[in-house]
Amino acid sequence: MELKSKDVDTIAYISVNDAYVMKAWKEDLKVLLLSDGNGDLTRATNAEVDLSDKPVRLGVRSRRYALLDEDSVVKVLNLEEGGAFTISSAYDILKVL
Repeated sequence: MELKSKDVDTIAYISVNDAYVMKAWKEDLKVLLLSDGNGDLTRATNAEVDLSDKPVRLGVRSRRYALLDEDSVVKVLNLEEGGAFTISSAYDILKVL
C-alpha cells in the first residue's frame, strides 16, 4: 500500500521461466508476473547467473533485483549478489521514491 501512495502504477515480478509456469503462479498468487523465458531482460540487466553446475542443474537464471522504471527509463537497479536479499526489497525502492 505504501508503494501505491507514492504513485507506483505497477508492481511486477519477473522470472526466467516459461509462460505456463508463470501463469500457474499468477493464478495462485494473484499478482502481475512476467515471463522472461529467453532471458532477454535478464541479460540486458546483467543479472544472469549460471546454475548449470549446481546439484539441481537449473541452467541460466536471474539474480534477484529491484528495478524502478519511469517512462521506460531505468532509474534504479538494485542487483543482489549471490543469494542475498539486502537491497532489493519493496522498502529499498520506497527509500528512493
